[in-house]
Amino acid sequence: MTEELVNVFDNDSIIYLVVGGLLAGLVRGFSGFGTAMVFIPIAGQVLSPIATLTVLFVMDLIGPIPNMPKALRDGQIGDVSRLFVGSLIGAPVGVYLLTLMSEDMFRISGASFSLILLAFLIFGVRYRGTLNKALIYLTGSIGGLFGGAVGIPGPPVIMLYMASTLSPAIIRANNTLFLILVDILFFIIFWLKGLLLLHFILIGVFVAIPYLVSCVLGAFLFNPKRERLYRIAAYIIIFVSAMSALPIWR
Repeated sequence: MTEELVNVFDNDSIIYLVVGGLLAGLVRGFSGFGTAMVFIPIAGQVLSPIATLTVLFVMDLIGPIPNMPKALRDGQIGDVSRLFVGSLIGAPVGVYLLTLMSEDMFRISGASFSLILLAFLIFGVRYRGTLNKALIYLTGSIGGLFGGAVGIPGPPVIMLYMASTLSPAIIRANNTLFLILVDILFFIIFWLKGLLLLHFILIGVFVAIPYLVSCVLGAFLFNPKRERLYRIAAYIIIFVSAMSALPIWR
């Protein structure tokens, strides 16, 4: 364990992780989503799939802590519970798929999935029908599946809610609460499967510090009157992060 931990700090790996955490925190702070879409492609270049997701789960549990009181006030506990129940079905399947992936497959899958979701967000692809309970359960299941396989559970929820009449505050709160619950779920699944290793948790705690600072800074800088500008900035960061992980640069 000690040797692997030291190796991360002895080479450029920790630089990748810190930069990834800073950029992911900024995007999360002023958009309310995008942590995994930024962090996974960057971290996947220097860590194994299991290590990448462990670090992500740890930092994503710590980072949103300052926003929790507001999320609990603004969020819809009923809908969040339905999303979580749905994720109980999708998450184990996703983690099983993760264990079958090579490092190259994981990195390319994460980057490609981020780019596809980014295109959906840019072009306004979203659900246009009625937002009912069954659909919320299904969306939670899809989020759990994607989260387990490539570490990106949030966008399916975002794309569902963006078509609703809910306020941005409620959407952000629901997504924040759902992601925290899903992170806890993945911790339990990783532990039960023997995939949760202490040195990866410690790395996650370390990276969570710049991520937390960046989350707070992003939220502080956010101005609702300039939401379009912040959204464009988030899209650019996600695009550059995803493109950096593709094999076209090697």
